[in-house]
Amino acid sequence: MGGFSNPVQYFKTRFFDTGSQAEKGFRHTLRALGSRNYRLFFMGQSVSLIGLWIQRVALGWLVYRITLSPLSLGFVDFIGQFPVFCLALFTGVWLDRWDLRNLLIVTQWLAIVQALVLAALTLSGVVTYLQIVFLSAFLGVVNAFDMPARQAYVIQLVEHKGDLGNAIALNSSLFNAARLIGPSIAGVAIAAVGEGVCFLVNGISFMGTIAALKSIRTPRKETPARSRPGVSGVLDGIEYAFGFRPIRALLLLLTLLSLVGLPYLVLLPVFAREVLGGGPKTLGYLMASSGAGALGGTFFLASRKGPEGLGKVIAMATILFGLSLSAFSVSSTPWLSFPLISAVGFGMVLAISSCNTLLQTLVDDHMRGRVMSLYVMSLIGIGPLGSLMAGASARFAGAPVTFFIGGLICAAGGWGFGRKP
Repeated sequence: MGGFSNPVQYFKTRFFDTGSQAEKGFRHTLRALGSRNYRLFFMGQSVSLIGLWIQRVALGWLVYRITLSPLSLGFVDFIGQFPVFCLALFTGVWLDRWDLRNLLIVTQWLAIVQALVLAALTLSGVVTYLQIVFLSAFLGVVNAFDMPARQAYVIQLVEHKGDLGNAIALNSSLFNAARLIGPSIAGVAIAAVGEGVCFLVNGISFMGTIAALKSIRTPRKETPARSRPGVSGVLDGIEYAFGFRPIRALLLLLTLLSLVGLPYLVLLPVFAREVLGGGPKTLGYLMASSGAGALGGTFFLASRKGPEGLGKVIAMATILFGLSLSAFSVSSTPWLSFPLISAVGFGMVLAISSCNTLLQTLVDDHMRGRVMSLYVMSLIGIGPLGSLMAGASARFAGAPVTFFIGGLICAAGGWGFGRKP
């Protein structure tokens, strides 16, 4: 009789004991937070990431308000990310040798300086486009160290290595929750108090991450014997990554997304104003809708038990991202654009976070800093070229055409990735 040997108990468990099952599922989704160090890091970032997205939306609107040029908007994003492209290969070698906690504390202080200077210039009414370009380049240099360091540091924070994929997914969920909250705040704040206050809030928000980092205690990392300095170490990292077919395929797919897909974030101010006929609030709603979809993608990934089958997830998510982006490009009404950009966000973050999880799972510890630097270079460092190309394309062909073609190329890339054995 199996489960029916005690009918009363069977139906009680089947239909009335769902709370305990839901609780177990919830705990499984958040299991990486059981590690004290990761929990502190997670909480600290929850403050600073909201400020980061507030600044990102405000900066995009400020640049477009000053210049009314999609090309200028794309160039600011280009110059802000180009240092990552130039330095990422070398920072990877250094990260395999340095104390990541201390490095991250330094990068947070430098980010505070950048935000406060930008706030002072904007609030005083003397900010210029050239000043924005310079400050964006400065933050790009900081991020060349900060971004790969964050990626490589996560594995040091989880007590059980089996929770690494969950920690990466939760990191991504936090990033996209901030992307949901930050732009919503920014859209209202820009209209009410201006961009300068948004930059000031971002500068203050970094204190949350600094406080968390100072509370974290991890064993001192020993320098791997096989880690070679300078160009030799860089070449070792490249040979390791591109000599291993799965890692090579993941990095190439991320490069494709950065070139023709992810620049949609840079061009959203153009789309909000010229296609949907809105202002900063419309931009905030678009960013928040994209963030809501992205948040759903991270929760989907966090609920998975392990990395098995992630290759198929990456392929399907990339196809969804591309097709949704193309569909968004032909929409001219907010009621259709908001759900479509939400699907774009879902596919984007699911593909990127799954790539991150697979890379972290596949890479050896002594190469982690260099491979994660290549990851950041593929995802962020290549982005400047994509932003510049997208800005030029939007200027001459229009943002909708740029979005449509980029989406189709991404969908084709996802299909090709899924066909690889």
